[in-house]
Amino acid sequence: MYIVIVGGGRIGRHIARDMYDKGHEVSVIERVANRCERLVIETDILVIEGDACDVRYLQQAHTDRADAFVATTHEDDENLVACQLAKIEFGIKRAISRVSTPKNVEIFEALGIEPVSSTRLISELLENEFSIGELIHLTSLKGGRVSLVELRIPEGPGAPPPRSLADLPLPHAAIVVVIFRGEDTLIPHGATTVEPGDEVVALTTPELEEELTATLLGRRR
Repeated sequence: MYIVIVGGGRIGRHIARDMYDKGHEVSVIERVANRCERLVIETDILVIEGDACDVRYLQQAHTDRADAFVATTHEDDENLVACQLAKIEFGIKRAISRVSTPKNVEIFEALGIEPVSSTRLISELLENEFSIGELIHLTSLKGGRVSLVELRIPEGPGAPPPRSLADLPLPHAAIVVVIFRGEDTLIPHGATTVEPGDEVVALTTPELEEELTATLLGRRR
């Protein structure tokens, strides 16, 4: 796999080294000269000194043949422009970007860029720990067209009874991929039951999330 990384700071440098050590081809575009020098000294990665918001430097990085484009600078606007250029000018299918301001996540998703927000991730992890009966977003795929979600089935009075997946009227574009039951991890099949206290992880589309939630909780819509 060939990966173009924007930003040679701490995050970009670690990603570049990790991907290179795993056998992938990597290029880094970085504006700051001493960061470029450090990368050149420490690695055999192709390093380009320049602004990734300028098409010339994307051309030098051979972005047209990249399998993935990753923007890691701390400036959301720079990451957004670089990813948009990569997608529009070079036909990049997968663009991933660091997002420093959580409110910008939806903008990136709307433009088909996969956002990574540490603030939002921490918030979702906390919600995942304490929310029961609420759908939690674990991650988005394909620019937000598909969601990996988790739902904790409530226990106690009013909880839905155990039901087999085969009997559940799941939405047509929803798949249960794993069920966590206490210390057990269940890879489901038709005879697998969904029980109170289960943590159900599923793939679905944003449009079908409400229907999926209602089905798993045994609610009529």
